Amino acid sequence: MHNTEIIVIGGGIVGASVAFGLARRNAKVIMLDEGDTAFRASRGNFGLVWVQGKGYGFSAYTRWTLQSARDWPSLASELTQRTGIDAYLQQPGGFVLFTNQADMDAQRQLMHSIKASVDEKYDYTFMSPSEVRKYIPAIGPKVIGACYTSMDGHVNPLKLLPALQQAARQLGVDYRYNSHVEQIGHQAGRFIVTTGSGDKYSAQKIVLCAGLGNKRLGQFVGLHVPVEPNQGQVMIGERCAPFLAYPTMHVRQTNEGTIQIGDSMEDVGYDDTTRLSLQQDIARRAIDYFPALADMRIIRCWAALRIMSPDGMPIYQESSDMPGAYVVTCHSGITLAANHVFTIPDWILRGAAAQTIAPFSNQRFCNLNRDQS
Repeated sequence: MHNTEIIVIGGGIVGASVAFGLARRNAKVIMLDEGDTAFRASRGNFGLVWVQGKGYGFSAYTRWTLQSARDWPSLASELTQRTGIDAYLQQPGGFVLFTNQADMDAQRQLMHSIKASVDEKYDYTFMSPSEVRKYIPAIGPKVIGACYTSMDGHVNPLKLLPALQQAARQLGVDYRYNSHVEQIGHQAGRFIVTTGSGDKYSAQKIVLCAGLGNKRLGQFVGLHVPVEPNQGQVMIGERCAPFLAYPTMHVRQTNEGTIQIGDSMEDVGYDDTTRLSLQQDIARRAIDYFPALADMRIIRCWAALRIMSPDGMPIYQESSDMPGAYVVTCHSGITLAANHVFTIPDWILRGAAAQTIAPFSNQRFCNLNRDQS
């Protein structure tokens, strides 16, 4: 039996962020990572630190996202200082490009509604094609306008994940790879976790950060975690000279010079395989935005599964049946990483920021007639 203060289940971006944050507050932590056999969204995402459009109809999420985006420079700096790994955070602002008027009108209404719902600075600008070209000269003639916010940015997720994991280990987190959790029990005020290899771990508190796995794991500790997969496909184009200094929702140029393309959302269950017809659609839209991409070679592609709650917002909840068991889950683990390092650990350890956390309770999904499946 391995004893500790807190067990974090999940070693991806969310789990590593929480484990690192807890260790910064001197908690003794074991982090159990299922490994690359899991549906690891941490290595399949778009790498955006994104505020634009977040929290429509849910102002608490807008404020939560703004807070994390503001704190991201501090997180990036600390990770580099601790590990020597640069996650390549850039926050020059971001663009959503439009090729039809209906979509742009809908975005204008959405942004107006979000700004009216928050009591803090939330700036955005809609631009004509000529105005967009001052920032992104390479846009094509089909682009009729764009929405820009100064709040947005991006990172390299393939650097961020090892930086978080390494920083956590440096602070004493016992990181266990290839540790698939089979069962969670509770006895004498402690949680007992059993892995597929038969190892057992005991802790006063447990935090579920296992993405789509949280739905199954929550059942062991009385937590309703209604998350489902949503597939997105991504293509990577060859390295080229810098032409895109700003991230967009559709195309971005990485710090390494490669071109990342992907804007699909599909409900296909737990299927994480790629589909050529969908990739063709993604490529056509990318060429509409940036015609120069038509001759670009695609060097790799993949599909990954987002972790989606019914309303698309995070779920942060302590179990009422088994106090000391928590779930931390969201589909914006990159954007919210700073909050998961700087704020969530204080909630878990001391109940701090409870008012900020409360809107993300799973109680918003619970009613007498809800489906328990």
